[in-house]
Amino acid sequence: MQNPDLESNGRTVLHLARFFAELQERARQVVANSNASQRGYFSPREEEATGELLVSYWHARNALFDLITSLRRVPQSTAGEQDQAFLIGFAAALLLVDAARFLRETVESRPLVKRKLNEPIPAFGVPGDVYNMVQKSLLSSYHGWHLYHAVKYFSRHEDDFKAGTTNEQRQALLAVIDRLRHRLDVPLRQFAQAKLKTRGKRWGGHVKRRLFGRAMYGLQKLMGTLMAEKYLRLGHQPSLPPAIADELQAILEPGDVLACRKEYALTNYFLPGYWPHVALYLGPAGTMEELATTMPTAARPRFPAFVNDDPHAGLVIESMRDGVQVRPLDSPFGSDSIAVIRPRLANPDVVLGLTRSLNHFGKPYDFGFDFRRSDRLVCTEVVYRAFDGVGPMHMPLVQRLGRPTLSGNDLICMALSRQSFEAVAVYAPAFSERIIKGPETSAMISQAQASRTTVEPSSDERPAEERP
Repeated sequence: MQNPDLESNGRTVLHLARFFAELQERARQVVANSNASQRGYFSPREEEATGELLVSYWHARNALFDLITSLRRVPQSTAGEQDQAFLIGFAAALLLVDAARFLRETVESRPLVKRKLNEPIPAFGVPGDVYNMVQKSLLSSYHGWHLYHAVKYFSRHEDDFKAGTTNEQRQALLAVIDRLRHRLDVPLRQFAQAKLKTRGKRWGGHVKRRLFGRAMYGLQKLMGTLMAEKYLRLGHQPSLPPAIADELQAILEPGDVLACRKEYALTNYFLPGYWPHVALYLGPAGTMEELATTMPTAARPRFPAFVNDDPHAGLVIESMRDGVQVRPLDSPFGSDSIAVIRPRLANPDVVLGLTRSLNHFGKPYDFGFDFRRSDRLVCTEVVYRAFDGVGPMHMPLVQRLGRPTLSGNDLICMALSRQSFEAVAVYAPAFSERIIKGPETSAMISQAQASRTTVEPSSDERPAEERP
């Protein structure tokens, strides 16, 4: 049986491979149709189109960072699982390198576009200086040295990877690697320089690792140094205390929306705000079989057969980097803070909304945050497409960067004003060590939102190696 964590990560890489290909084609069209360089400024539509590309690229890039660094937490107990983990990480790294090189090839000779790509887009969590940051990382021989070990490992075991494999995901990952491996072609002199440069920088202690370990270490070390510009606390694992999780589960009703926050997040590719991510609570696992029968016949084969020894265990439908999936309640409970808001609907309408949400099961994540399309969904869009227009429910979208969007913060604001939702409970340990319910809930949520700040790592939490 396939390791579910590796299967999820592999699915993410393949989604992003297709997404980056689309993104590059869109970028070619934007550049070809733009006269900004000739006239010396961007028209409003050109600015929006360039901003859309930057938002999509930035959040997809962060998702790949998150994926590669998370592989260290995925059990790899067999040789087959080790091979799969390496192919996932190597394909993800190749996508990052290819995207960065494409950006340079397309933009380097266009100073006006470069300046535009260095401008921040706060509404989507994009910082300033993105283009310069990415290109500095791409040209770093230090980073190239870490990738060298992955290249060497793949070259040595390529025939073994390809021999007789019937795993469709592995075949697809190998196809991505074959298509992009030339992007790592660099002079051997660069690696020699990098080897000298990295000597004495903690690398010596890892030289005796076996080749697989060295290759994976190189990929993950590379991501760690590239993540220096993001906020993090090394070793922090977001999770609700067990007593809090039990108390919250007792409060939940099907249709509740769980707004989540992870402190010191390694990446934040969701819409910004104090509550950047949401999940939709489906109810206990024991009710899923009946709910799944309401799905269109064509969709049922894609719906997993949920076997759970505890029929009372809760399940959510949630869009994350691997797409729209039904997951255990442990997924949103793997957060530091959580708020529960409830749709103001009668039970039959709630059931209708949950049925609608399941129609989107299996769709990829939308790193472009574009509500104009429904073939891939961001987390809040699952809630929007479940409930908007059901009974009296109306969920107005907000224009950001010329496109309709809905953030977790927007949903929370609706609940605070009792517009289609109401606030039920909140747990935010930065403000209270207990779950707040009843009349105090809205005040506590408002306090959390008002405190929204960017958390930066202290100097001793940043990687010690060379900064990109």
